[in-house]
Amino acid sequence: MKTIGLIGGMSWESSAEYYRLINQDMKARLGGHHNARSLMATVCFEEIKALQHAEQWDELGRLMQQAARRVEAGGADFVLLCTNTMHRVAPAIESVLNVPFIHIVDPTAHALRLAGIRRVGLLGTRFTMEQDFYRGRMRELHGIDVVMPGQADRERVHDVIYEELCHGIVRDEARAEYQHIVAALAAQGAQGVILGCTEITLLLGQGDVALPVFDTTALHAQAAVTLALG
Repeated sequence: MKTIGLIGGMSWESSAEYYRLINQDMKARLGGHHNARSLMATVCFEEIKALQHAEQWDELGRLMQQAARRVEAGGADFVLLCTNTMHRVAPAIESVLNVPFIHIVDPTAHALRLAGIRRVGLLGTRFTMEQDFYRGRMRELHGIDVVMPGQADRERVHDVIYEELCHGIVRDEARAEYQHIVAALAAQGAQGVILGCTEITLLLGQGDVALPVFDTTALHAQAAVTLALG
């Protein structure tokens, strides 16, 4: 079994989901008392959040490089970044690694293609929804068209993530707002919806909306287990 390297802490709530999902999946596949071999470098999200909103992506890339080096030095055979938004600096991370990096878009796109979906809605931070690092990879590498909510809805999705979900606050009122936003994406022709922030899985699941849901946290974790056993 290979050792999974995780860069976490953005937020710790979603990093805990990664740890749970990876180990549950490993046990389901192997049985008994099996769990995954893994290690995690955890950063301080307060520092990361401030730099994100100041658009200091070069500095964020440097911090992610430091974390990536730590997990590789600790013995990781490959690395996952436990957040969608910080894949904005994925090229910087890949540039310092000597082991594979699993980009969160790729297992998500694989699941979308298996489901026959070519036009999908995206929920995430405003960085993920509005910048091209995520939508561009979906389009250019995987041939999938991504639609996003309107501006007011993007702002609301973003605010719920940072002000509520990253603090572990899960409210029915926020779920209802997200359900309304997903319905609007369906009206734009979306055949499914990507939960493109690792915290959204705390709020929204397949039982909450009519569109097929693609949970990036779960799909990324499954890809890690598959590679660890490959």
